[in-house]
Amino acid sequence: MTINVRFVRPRQILPYALLGVALSAVSAKAGSADQLEAQLRVMQDQIRHLQQQIEDNRAEARAQAEKQAAKKKDDLDLKVKWKGAPELSSKDGKYKMKVRGRLNVDYNAIDQDRNITNSPDVSAAELRRARLGVEGVIAEDTKYKFEVDFASDTTSVKDAFFEYTGWGPDFRLRVGNFKTFNSLEHIMSANYIEFMERAAFIEAFGLDRQVGIGALYVRDHFTLAAGLYGPTVSNQVDWLQDMKTGAARITVAPINEEGHVLHLAASWRQRHGAQELRTNIAPNNDQFFNYRARGANLHLANRFVATPAIFNRDTFWGLEAAYVWGPWSIQGEYAQLNGDVAPLFAGQDPTYNGWYVEAGWFLTSETRPYKEGEFVRQKVLNPVNEGGYGAWQLVARYDALNLKDNATTIAACATCGIQNTWQAGVNWWLNDYTRVMLNYGESSIEGGFLAGANRNDGAKIKGFGSRLQIDW
Repeated sequence: MTINVRFVRPRQILPYALLGVALSAVSAKAGSADQLEAQLRVMQDQIRHLQQQIEDNRAEARAQAEKQAAKKKDDLDLKVKWKGAPELSSKDGKYKMKVRGRLNVDYNAIDQDRNITNSPDVSAAELRRARLGVEGVIAEDTKYKFEVDFASDTTSVKDAFFEYTGWGPDFRLRVGNFKTFNSLEHIMSANYIEFMERAAFIEAFGLDRQVGIGALYVRDHFTLAAGLYGPTVSNQVDWLQDMKTGAARITVAPINEEGHVLHLAASWRQRHGAQELRTNIAPNNDQFFNYRARGANLHLANRFVATPAIFNRDTFWGLEAAYVWGPWSIQGEYAQLNGDVAPLFAGQDPTYNGWYVEAGWFLTSETRPYKEGEFVRQKVLNPVNEGGYGAWQLVARYDALNLKDNATTIAACATCGIQNTWQAGVNWWLNDYTRVMLNYGESSIEGGFLAGANRNDGAKIKGFGSRLQIDW
């Protein structure tokens, strides 16, 4: 007797069993006991076969579920890396996004030599920087960066640009609001400079971010950058004819190794002030430049050397040099600015200059990292959070700014003088992203002309500054 068997589910086994019993009963009446026994054996084999099929189906279902779970996991195309803050990226690295920001909390105590300057002393804290932004990569060849500063309870757009790199790894095209290509300290992030504030000539000569377009060619030992710029974002809607600026910088690093760097560079900038103020179009309402700097190189100090705002065009030239040997470093810059007095004002065109030399020594054996023509994030050998002492650095600087040239020919040049400043400081890096800074500075003021009188001549501005800095 032949029985055809097909796959059945577990709940179907019982009917088959009952049918088999019934058939066995019929067969028992019609046949012999041997036939009945043979039929029972066949039925037992069939039941075992069905049980095995059930187990196989269960195993296949588990495998299918695991496969679906793995597929869902693969569909989440995301990698997370910690770089001060989480950096999110696709698995192939073609898309990236990272939240960035920084906080600088400062305290300044400044003796402003009131007997001479008539400016009261300062003892005050400030939120020097409070920035938040994002940076990342889109489709592998387009980078972007956007950052806003909320310090002083106001908003100010800082870096806001995108950069195209699709024409090769060494070439970049940048469009947006970014720094003009001038000066080592200007180009560097304030997170990595050695003093709380940059050298005096950087503020005095108006080196800043402007809206523009720039091209960069970058190699390990050489960089070349040039750009054309319009206004700063703070006055981008004020004028019918924007400020016009061109800038370029070239750097050479004949030695560029970890712990051993020689940096040489030069830069140029020329700008022409904006014209035709939207709210009141008149020649005397055009944009005019002035040049000034704060005493003791501290942000809350007054400005004791300054020119009147009478210049409608200027040309900047700068030279840079830096050398790193293990924990030791020395860095210096010289800058010259030729200012053109606008026809509306009396005075001969002056030539101003500024320069500084600074040196640093890491007591804890760190060295200053260098990349693409500037110094970058400090690497701490023994962070405090890992049981170490952090990185300790001693720094010293001499900084000079001369705004005195042709002062006797320029009307209202009461503070067109010279400021010479020496500074000393300590930097304590707790880790790669956190630093405590202590600075002391003293400025000597000379010159200034107003009907034969020197308003701030002989003043000594002395100040102490501290900062807690964190960035991510």
